[in-house]
Amino acid sequence: MTARIQARIAGREAWALHGWWTAHKYLILRRLTQLGVLALFLSGPLAGVWIAKGTLAASLTFDALPLTDPFVVLQSLAARHWPETTALTGVAIVAGFYLVFGGRTFCAWVCPVNPVTDLAAWMRRRLGVEKGFSMRRETRWLVALAVLAAAAATGTVAWEMINPVTLIYRAALFGTLAGLAVVVAVFVFDLVVARDGWCGHVCPIGTAYALIGKATLLRVSARGRARCDDCLDCFAVCPESHVIAPALRGRDGAGPVIASGDCTACGRCVDVCPERVFAFTHRFDTRVDAAVPPPPPAAGRSAPAALEKA
Repeated sequence: MTARIQARIAGREAWALHGWWTAHKYLILRRLTQLGVLALFLSGPLAGVWIAKGTLAASLTFDALPLTDPFVVLQSLAARHWPETTALTGVAIVAGFYLVFGGRTFCAWVCPVNPVTDLAAWMRRRLGVEKGFSMRRETRWLVALAVLAAAAATGTVAWEMINPVTLIYRAALFGTLAGLAVVVAVFVFDLVVARDGWCGHVCPIGTAYALIGKATLLRVSARGRARCDDCLDCFAVCPESHVIAPALRGRDGAGPVIASGDCTACGRCVDVCPERVFAFTHRFDTRVDAAVPPPPPAAGRSAPAALEKA
């Protein structure tokens, strides 16, 4: 890759062409959603208004609506503990929600670890940190199986002892230091060890949601792929960049919809694309925008063919 492409700041051209809000819309909406979910849990300890009790692993909203993380239920079953009716109801509600709105949208829109890993990825790009240790995508399945095996061996929901999601919420709710230590560890891991290593290759919660994501309704589509000028901004910001190419390039007759369950539906590809190639849609939307004649390269900008060869 050339030094010019390495120095390119993803989203800067979209900002110049379409404005700051358009180039950051889904990023800002995700941060507001994450803060909003955290506020639901903090409202009780801080203001005495108990909207949501518990953590993202298992909670009760308004003392009526149970919500249970699917991976917690899987661990409970592996530990030979049949979940209570409340937990089963909670997991059914959660699974139903994410079957509609995207399995790994939890990872990008709700999980409190996401801002930490996003910051590490941003710093890697700005500092020019090399890719680092290359982890196989299958690693996440091995980790998930190992966690379930640990639950079976110990008879406990073992992962919750070290789960960064739960520890961060405990740190916010009760001021414990363990959650802060985990935040630092995840940040350092993603910054200096492996790009997008934690969420993309380790976290078993994301693995469970990726299974739901295989059948989810909400999708991102590269319906404007005829306009793609190979700027590579979408690949630079995507935490699961391997999901983009089939839809964007149309290889082997692939449709424009990103079909992989690994997609987090974070919307950053939608934000940063100067040509507005990507859009949120549903899994059955096969529309592709008509091709348009490519504009002449701007002064000092390499042609798409040169970018592809870099």
